Amino acid sequence: MHAWPASEVPALPDKGRDLRIHDTATDGLVTLDPGPVARIYVCGITPYDATHIGHAATYNAFDLVQRVWLDTKRQVHYVQNVTDVDDPLLERAARDDIDWVALAEKETALFREDMTALRMLPPQHYIGAVEAIPGIVPLVERLRDAGAAYELEGDIYFSVESDPNFGKVSRLDAAAMRLLSAERGGDPDRPGKKNPLDPMLWMAAREGEPSWDGGSLGRGRPGWHIECVAIALDHLGMGFDIQGGGSDLAFPHHEMGASHAQVLTGEFPMAKAYVHAGMVALHGEKMSKSKGNLVFVSTLRREGVDPAAIRLALLAHHYRADWEWTDQVLQDALARLDRWRAAVSRPDGPPAETLVAQMREALANDLDAPAALAAVDRWAALQQERGGTDEGAPGVVSRAVDALLGVAL
Repeated sequence: MHAWPASEVPALPDKGRDLRIHDTATDGLVTLDPGPVARIYVCGITPYDATHIGHAATYNAFDLVQRVWLDTKRQVHYVQNVTDVDDPLLERAARDDIDWVALAEKETALFREDMTALRMLPPQHYIGAVEAIPGIVPLVERLRDAGAAYELEGDIYFSVESDPNFGKVSRLDAAAMRLLSAERGGDPDRPGKKNPLDPMLWMAAREGEPSWDGGSLGRGRPGWHIECVAIALDHLGMGFDIQGGGSDLAFPHHEMGASHAQVLTGEFPMAKAYVHAGMVALHGEKMSKSKGNLVFVSTLRREGVDPAAIRLALLAHHYRADWEWTDQVLQDALARLDRWRAAVSRPDGPPAETLVAQMREALANDLDAPAALAAVDRWAALQQERGGTDEGAPGVVSRAVDALLGVAL
């Protein structure tokens, strides 16, 4: 599976600061020192509907991570998956009487278009669950043969008790985990499971549903968590720098994935930091496909909204915050974009070195994009009030906003 084209990232003078970011597993800030190549895995979409603002906010957060690392003159090895076979996709395809493969391809293509328009930097490896199956099957077999997995009516389940570090990602108690498991794709009430929290590794073939040869596992398809584990271990290995996604992935997805990987390798932890973006609401409720309260990036684009303004609307909120999309949020972003473009269109302006330093400091401090935006606002206000004599300043500001925030002025 191919990703989307990369926009050019301008190189800035000197280099930025190392990233200090909130780690869900420790509930505190950690300073990451990745070495010459930073490694990040971000969980991708299940392509049964278009990209909504909640998706865009999540991928914007991890785009900022890449940009901070690139500004430190590191390379970035970024991997993202596509869950191109799963129950929600199959259910939507059946509802709309469309082939599930065609639906997945259509929505994945639209996602690529949205990411390109928003100038999100693409992953080096963009891997679908289906194409990962040959690598998933051996991992499930290894877990089963090691006694960390068991069969139940043809399905293969992972035993969470096989991992002594289970629970260290989300830091939730068993009761909270059970509630979230039921809400987020698990089956804690299925009779016969050794532990209600045990997640499925391999689902035996169901009539009328797609299935693949699973070798000694029999025909079937992979569970959700092992998909990402197989892709991450194949392309990044253990101990990569950031495992990222929305806050609703901390449990069960990232918790279970970490346990799978840790039992498979005998190493801990799977990732140095587990980083989670907040949720975006609409009309008082979390934006979600199941509720249908969505604002689609593609719809905004068709209505003529500048993607740079959409990006500024996202950047106006700290990535870990839960916030609500409103018309005013978009209007504020459009006004800000106009002010910034007017400021950099002049031939000279106030010196920009302090601004660049402030932007770098803000983003290195747990991706504080609102503080970075405020710094650019102050420079733009000075430009409007009294201008300046530095002929290179507007160009420096334009390049910095592009390189660090992904906004083309």
